Amino acid sequence: MISRRTLLRGAGIGALVVAVPVPALAAEGLVPNVFVRLDDAGRITATVPRPDTGQGVRTVVALMVAEELAVEAGDVALEQAHGDTERFGSQAVANSASVRQLATPIRTAAATARCLLVTAAAQRWSVPVAECTARDGFVRHPRRGKLPYRALVRAAAALDPATVPVELTPPEKWRLLGKTRGGRVDARDVVTGRTTYGIDARPPGGLVAVVARPPWIGAVPDTIDDTAARGLPGVVDVLTLTAPADGQGGVAVIARSTHQALRGRDALRITWRGGTPTADSRAWLADLHAALPAQSPIDGVQQVYSMPLLAHAPMEPMNATAYVRPDGVTIWAPTQDPGGLRTQLARQLGVPAASVRVEATAAGGAFGRRIEPDPVLEAVACSRRAGAPVQVLWTRADDMRHDSYRPMSVHRMSAEIGSDGLPIRRAHEVVTWPLTVLPLFANPALIKASGDHFPYTVPGNVSVIVRPAPLRTGFWRSVYAGQFVYAEENFLSEIGRSSGLDQVALRRSLLPAGSRLHKVLDTVADRARWTRPPAPGTSRGVACLEEYGSAIAVIAVAEPGSRRVLRVHAAVDVGVALHPSGVRAQVEGCVTDALSTVLGAQITVREGGVAESSFGDYRWARIGQTPDIDVTIVQSNAPLGGLGELAYPPAAAAIASAIAGDTPVTSMPFGTAVG
Repeated sequence: MISRRTLLRGAGIGALVVAVPVPALAAEGLVPNVFVRLDDAGRITATVPRPDTGQGVRTVVALMVAEELAVEAGDVALEQAHGDTERFGSQAVANSASVRQLATPIRTAAATARCLLVTAAAQRWSVPVAECTARDGFVRHPRRGKLPYRALVRAAAALDPATVPVELTPPEKWRLLGKTRGGRVDARDVVTGRTTYGIDARPPGGLVAVVARPPWIGAVPDTIDDTAARGLPGVVDVLTLTAPADGQGGVAVIARSTHQALRGRDALRITWRGGTPTADSRAWLADLHAALPAQSPIDGVQQVYSMPLLAHAPMEPMNATAYVRPDGVTIWAPTQDPGGLRTQLARQLGVPAASVRVEATAAGGAFGRRIEPDPVLEAVACSRRAGAPVQVLWTRADDMRHDSYRPMSVHRMSAEIGSDGLPIRRAHEVVTWPLTVLPLFANPALIKASGDHFPYTVPGNVSVIVRPAPLRTGFWRSVYAGQFVYAEENFLSEIGRSSGLDQVALRRSLLPAGSRLHKVLDTVADRARWTRPPAPGTSRGVACLEEYGSAIAVIAVAEPGSRRVLRVHAAVDVGVALHPSGVRAQVEGCVTDALSTVLGAQITVREGGVAESSFGDYRWARIGQTPDIDVTIVQSNAPLGGLGELAYPPAAAAIASAIAGDTPVTSMPFGTAVG
């Protein structure tokens, strides 16, 4: 039974504290809490406190509310919360934590509404509450019949929630949660174009701005000739943006349409100064290698792994719309943290938070990039200048060349091998860059905590050396774990090959007995028919990870000669899978990212600037390259775990190992020069 007053009290990153329900005969119907309301007609609306960046949080919220209110998911209207941490708690989509942190408060919110309705019906019928049940939008009693929710809304709203015991629907009685039927509740809106993304925001009287950005890293405008640009039809103004107050800086052209803004930008004549016009990512990689200690702490087998820069490259390029008025600011943006953005803007603009409204639109992908506010800051500067709503649009080239990239890194793995061929001691030495978007990540201990999730019973030491980052770096799906796990698992695979050991048996022998990883590894090995010899001309790779409160094992099957990946099998334990279809979709997305980065996608810097400008040269996997992906969900009694980033690190390692065959893996991408 849930505490009558506090629905959830948490601590740590992303803790969510739910407002205490206030009993009132509300004009809008039954509003027992901030997440759920029923109007006088009995219509149910759920407020989604965190943005949907493609991970499907809106669907899970709809399912949880529908489950606890005993209706169908289609009976629940969804309303996206605006930025307000005081009202909704943390609203950050990060650390694969959204569903983990929302499950208890959202379910409890809906269960509170259900229990109030049932209590109101019991009082009307003068029967014990225990004799009443809620089902299909009605409260039912075996002798008294049934009452629709709409007939009970006013009576339920008059009750004090603190006097009504609240119980969640137990899993054995679930009709919707944990069931395989049903996809995303907004799928039809997405595929028919009804979903409103940030790029679709068009407030009345709105203008469009694009920004001329520096041709090399760190440059700033020296001279600006905007005469030709200002003379073009539709161009309203030209504005110099200064970093970091106005985002990344540059020269913005504000116009009445996107086409006019782009023409205006092309007409600018700008000279640039400062920065690093000779920067080259090959030299950066050499610097990282040179920073490795001269001697490894273990005199045994060794391998060094090189990791590239990676861009986020979501399908929807960066954008934001702002309207700065004398009485406040309104933002429309595909942000990962509307509440945090609101707080930051209020502080930066020197205005009360109450005067800042952040409308979180749907996002066409995020992967960590949209936690950053730079497009919003650009839009605020342009709107303040124009006195009208302004949407800042980034082109694909802007997005690719001015990202906050996943850092480069090098990893030296060393191990002492016992007489049975198993590693008995290990060392993992890392040289990398911090995340410039969060200065805390200059701390080697924090980088180690983010990346090191070695699950095997091999004692050893992990050390991190942090070099200054020569360009913007930021959170990228799985942060540092994607690099650590890639090196660790491929090194373990190389040890297994050198010792003639079976790769699955090797990992079984090194995992703690009875661990969650044992279960998922056994499951995926069965699904992949591991005990059968691989088909002629094929090779297999395997990798594991326990992180975000979840466990996963991945097996990939490939044709090494053609670098073609045929199948990827994954077994995942997230505790209880509330939305199995969503679980599979998240794993499939991570596998596609892993395939892309192993097969060749990377960012390179030449003559001071990023060379890649589109998916033409930042080669993400095409449909024809995508393997069959088989995802098995392993249910357990573990607490609800996270998922959005979980599958990327082991999928990348397993795919690389499968493609390599008998060739050692030394880099990501495999078989391609890094940098």
